[in-house]
Amino acid sequence: MAEAGTAAGPGGEQPPGADRQALDEVVRFTSELIRIDTSNAGDGTCRERPAAEYVAERLADAGLEPTLLERSSGRTNVVARIEGTDPAADALLVHGHLDVVPAEPVDWSVHPFSGEVRDGVVWGRGAIDMKNMDAMVLAVVRQWARTGIRPRRDLVLAFTADEEASAEDGSGFLADHHPGLFEGCTEGISESGAFTFHAGGGLRLYPVAAGERGTAWLTLTAHGRAGHGSKVNRENAVSRLAAAVARIGAHSWPLRLTPTVRAALRELATLHALDVDVEAPGLDVDALLEQLGPAAKLVEPTVRNSANPTMLAAGYKVNVIPGSAVAQVDGRVLPGGEAEFRTTLDALTGPDVDWEYHHREVALEAPVDSPTYAAMRAAIERFDPDGHVVPYCMSGGTDAKQFSRLGITGYGFSPLKLPEGFDYQALFHGVDECVPVEGLHFGVRVLDHFLRAA
Repeated sequence: MAEAGTAAGPGGEQPPGADRQALDEVVRFTSELIRIDTSNAGDGTCRERPAAEYVAERLADAGLEPTLLERSSGRTNVVARIEGTDPAADALLVHGHLDVVPAEPVDWSVHPFSGEVRDGVVWGRGAIDMKNMDAMVLAVVRQWARTGIRPRRDLVLAFTADEEASAEDGSGFLADHHPGLFEGCTEGISESGAFTFHAGGGLRLYPVAAGERGTAWLTLTAHGRAGHGSKVNRENAVSRLAAAVARIGAHSWPLRLTPTVRAALRELATLHALDVDVEAPGLDVDALLEQLGPAAKLVEPTVRNSANPTMLAAGYKVNVIPGSAVAQVDGRVLPGGEAEFRTTLDALTGPDVDWEYHHREVALEAPVDSPTYAAMRAAIERFDPDGHVVPYCMSGGTDAKQFSRLGITGYGFSPLKLPEGFDYQALFHGVDECVPVEGLHFGVRVLDHFLRAA
C-alpha cells in the first residue's frame, strides 16, 4: 500500500480514470440505495437489511471486511475498519444511516423510491437524508482500493439502522453492545454539515455542525373525572391537557448562547461587515439575527430551548368525557439547558398534567479550534476557494448522540455544493427530495481530500 494521501502510480499520481469512476459510482450508488425502500415509521417494521447487504458487498469489493450486526431481525448495521498509516493516530468514525422517513408517492412529482436521475439531479427519499453521504463514502473507499491510497488515521465506517426513530436498533445498539469495533475513535463525522448555504449578495457559506441540541420527546398525561358530555365537569381531562398544550406552544424561551452558537454569530457578523461584539453583556441577539438576512436561519433555531406540541389523543365518543388525555411534545435542549427545561415544563404543565420523557438524548458540543475542524475547513476551501466555512449547532440530532457514549466527538460534515435557490434544509423529510449530480461530485472530492488529510 502507498503512504497516506498518495497513490500507487508513478510519482504518486492517480491512475487515469480513477476519479471519473468514483464520480460515476457516487451517482449510481445514491440512486440504487434510494430504490431500496428502508422507510422507518418508528413502529419496528423497517428492514434495513437489503441496504446493509448492498453496502457490505461494495465494501467487500474494495478489500474490506464488513461486519453485519443486528439487535432485531432485519434491522441491520454494517461496520468496517480501514487501517491508517500512522498507528499512533486516533481513529476517525465516519457514519451514516441507512433508514429514511416514510414518503407518500401521491405527494411527489417523482416516485420517492425510483432513484431517478433526470436533468442533472438524483430524485428520491434519502437523496439528502442521507443515502447521498453513504454513497460518497462507498465511492471514496473504492477509489482508494483501486489506487492504493490509505488514510493517515484508522477509519471506522458505520452504516446504521434506526436513526430516524430511537436508534435503539442502530447506533445505540452498536455503542452499548459492540464498543470494541470503535476502539481508538475519538472523533466522528456524519450528516447535516458542509453544504452550500447561499446567504445573499454572492456570499456562499458552508456550515459545519459543531453541536446538536438534545432530544427531549415528552408524553403529557392529564387525568380527570369521566362522565357524560352533557353534564358540567370541572375536572375535564381534555380541557386540562388543552390548556397545558396551549401554554407550552405559546411559551417564549429565554436566550441561551452556547460556545458553538457564539462562534457562529462571531463569524457571520464578520462576513456581513457588522461591528458587533458577540461577547458583550446584554447583546441583542434577535436584532443581530435581523441584520444577518438569510444566514440567520442557521442560528435562529439554536439560541433557545424549544418545545413544540405535536400529537393529541383523547376520548372514544363525542358525548363521553374521558378520564384521561395524552399529548406528545417535541422538546429540544441546548447544552447546559436541561435544568431550565425541566423547571419550565413543570410550571407550564401545572398540577393537573403529568409529563415524562418518552425519548431523551444528550446535547452535544464540539470544538471549532481542533485540527479536525481545520482540516474540514481546508478541504472545503480547496474545492470552493470563495466559500466560507462557519460553525453551527444543529437544531435536531443525529447518531452522534449515541456514539458520544464512547467518548467520540461528533461533527456534521457531509459536503455538497448546491446551486442558489436549492433549499437543502427544506428537503430534509420533505416532498420531492433530491440532490444535484454536481453536488455529489463535489462531495466525493472534498470527502476524499479531508479523509486523507485528517
